[in-house]
Amino acid sequence: MFNKIRVGFGFDVHQLVEGRELWLGGIRFEHPKGLLGHSDADVLIHAICDALLGAANMRDIGYHFPDNSDEFHNIDSKILLRKTIELIATKGYQVGNIDATICAERPKLKARIPEMQQCLADVMGIDVDAVSIKATTTEKLGFTGREEGISAYATVLIEKTL
Repeated sequence: MFNKIRVGFGFDVHQLVEGRELWLGGIRFEHPKGLLGHSDADVLIHAICDALLGAANMRDIGYHFPDNSDEFHNIDSKILLRKTIELIATKGYQVGNIDATICAERPKLKARIPEMQQCLADVMGIDVDAVSIKATTTEKLGFTGREEGISAYATVLIEKTL
């Protein structure tokens, strides 16, 4: 007997630094700092990838897309998300829905959430209504509050298609 539905959880964090573009949810933000990472460091997409891979019991993003591989250096994280969708499909799964939260003091994200939702839905080939994104701050506490980094959390439901 196999599970027809599974739930996964993902988390990611990257440091904010000067000299990098800021990408969140596949969308470029105008901001004086960007996220440091081997790829474009899109924390939201990375958290979603980890949640999807975890739900399908397929390890994590670092296993499939190692940060010491030239193949993934400065890669657009939307490509990693598309590849993750293809990976879970090899086990007969498709995305049911995603619920994600980005933690950042700045930039303010609320106005661009619909754009991020549409971008991610398009990449994954799912309805935009299946992608929930929320934004919060940490009330100036911790590394996020000091604007040293941005973190993201994602919970996903995947469904067996076979």
